[in-house]
Amino acid sequence: MTGGRGKLSELLQRAGLEVVGDWRTEDVVSPQVAWRPVVSGSAEPTAAVRLDVPDLVAELNALWHRLAADNGLIGEDGVFLIHVAGGWTDCAPHFWTRVRLTGRWDLAGVLGERPGQPEFVTLSADGNTLIGVTTEEYEVWLVTLDRVGERQEAAAQAAVRETPRERDAAWAALFQGPGPSKRLREMWAHGLALNPATPDDLRVGLLGWSHFVLARQVPTAVVEAAMVHPDRNVRQLLAEFQPHITPQQWARLILGEQDARCRRILTMLAGDRGAELTGTAYEQLAADPSARVRRVTARLPGLPVRVLTTLAADADPSVRAAACPEAWPHLDGRARKALRDDPDGKVRVVALIQHHLDHPMPRSVFGSEELADYVVQVCLLERGLAEHLAQHGDPAQRRSLAGNRRLDPDLVVLLAQDPDESVRFEVSKRPELTEEQRAAIDIAFDPHIHHSPLNWVMALHEDPGAVRRLAASSHPLVRRSVARARHLPPDVVERLARDEDHVVQLFLAESCDDAPADMLLRVSQWWTGSLSTPGRPYSHPNFPRRDLLRHAADPNPRMRRLALDDPESTADLVERFSRDAAEEVRFRAATDPRLTPASAVRLLDDPHGSVRHAAARHPGLPARVLTRLLRDTDTAQTAAQHPALPLPVMEQMLQRIQHPAGAAPGP
Repeated sequence: MTGGRGKLSELLQRAGLEVVGDWRTEDVVSPQVAWRPVVSGSAEPTAAVRLDVPDLVAELNALWHRLAADNGLIGEDGVFLIHVAGGWTDCAPHFWTRVRLTGRWDLAGVLGERPGQPEFVTLSADGNTLIGVTTEEYEVWLVTLDRVGERQEAAAQAAVRETPRERDAAWAALFQGPGPSKRLREMWAHGLALNPATPDDLRVGLLGWSHFVLARQVPTAVVEAAMVHPDRNVRQLLAEFQPHITPQQWARLILGEQDARCRRILTMLAGDRGAELTGTAYEQLAADPSARVRRVTARLPGLPVRVLTTLAADADPSVRAAACPEAWPHLDGRARKALRDDPDGKVRVVALIQHHLDHPMPRSVFGSEELADYVVQVCLLERGLAEHLAQHGDPAQRRSLAGNRRLDPDLVVLLAQDPDESVRFEVSKRPELTEEQRAAIDIAFDPHIHHSPLNWVMALHEDPGAVRRLAASSHPLVRRSVARARHLPPDVVERLARDEDHVVQLFLAESCDDAPADMLLRVSQWWTGSLSTPGRPYSHPNFPRRDLLRHAADPNPRMRRLALDDPESTADLVERFSRDAAEEVRFRAATDPRLTPASAVRLLDDPHGSVRHAAARHPGLPARVLTRLLRDTDTAQTAAQHPALPLPVMEQMLQRIQHPAGAAPGP
């Protein structure tokens, strides 16, 4: 074990503690919550020992052990939880360590900056008893707290009893005192950028402060402001993420850049996104003084033929090489020969590949140029070269050859028996094989490895006969590719919904609008997608919404949480689920608007971050709780996404983000 956890383990071992089990999130209050009553200004010690007493360490150890025994902190198996204060460790502060005392233990002498000055908090494994030990100016305090869960409940109930005057005072206090730290301003900016309720004019003000402003589609006014923003990073984020940028806007965005590097980056982003520009923009970029800009221009989709052919004859070889593939079909014989005879080796290789897409490549050419293995897959090969590679090529070359769609049938049969499994697997994906031939190829399919869908299968999605035949294939990747269809015949859907490969069922749930309800329900039992953005199968239009209450007591938490989606579910069930043992069930309850504000406040102290973040967006949170979250850098970003943030508060937050000292500067 290395890093912070290794250091912590060494420290605990020196303190005579045995670490029990693996590191995990305990389903009790988090360490931060446990420390609050110990370090609070209103904390009262259960016992205190002066720092100048003789045998201080022994006295403290004996006192802690007596309190632990009297209050049931140590379980029958000797196990309890501990968290040690100190920034010296890289360990996540949300983790407790499950420990047991050994024969020679010394907490007070080891768990602090120096012997006799301990700083740690201990908790019973059930989370109900807490003993914190802190060193004050003249004394060491031991703070004991019992019935921790009940106290949490009572504190949450008290927190939501807020008068209008207290609410207004809480919002006003948020902006009193010193300005927010740089980190807190960043969290506010990110949260406001992600908050759907943030008005457009505030989003404009957030440009340059948070990259999240442009991470989702924004109105035209925000796009226009980003296009002329003085920060080039904002302009590049706009080009990278914003959908629906018009050709005219792309032209203005790119051509407005004075710096060649910025023009190149924006042009490259336009190409990556398949964007179209105006004719004038294409002409100007093709004549750009920077060869690097011209090179990325050559890869833009929609280039007029005249611009393409001009770039293929550019003075810079890197531009010629970039333009050659797209320009090749439009070039006459003389221009093609000039590229094949180009003085630059890279240009010659690119032109050679284009030439041999429809002219058989002999073995002499393949051996005379620095050609990558992928040309074996894309080029038309002479029979002699293909035979040589099939029999004597290295595994990478044989694998590429197996994907060549113009390979003679007898060589396909030869490669289907290749000693290399990856070569045989590549053959098994060929479209011309009968399903009997495909099944005869010996492959070992690992269902856990990600494979892209087969394009030739995707192209047959509209052919009922083809998908019917392919859905019965023995090859999982073929069936997975069929399952990616938007619509399928009923008998095909029925077959795939019972497929032994879970990924086939998952793809059917994700892609096919005809996926059956019973299969969607089955997939939900094992699918471990994101809690915060569950998507399909849950969002599928065929997902069952009724008769889900029968799962309220299901031992599988993924099934149990579905009960709240039943129209007949009640607020009482939401409350019950907010105390469920499973994180995902509590998370589902935390996202339900029927959850009481008091329970939402209680879940803010949940040991799991997903539950805490969901509770922080509950619409009923009182202002004094929400402002506390906004002051904490760990929770500020989530709190700034709260749907009920008052507009004046948002405006003041933006002002503090832009001007941390307080008031905005004068004109």
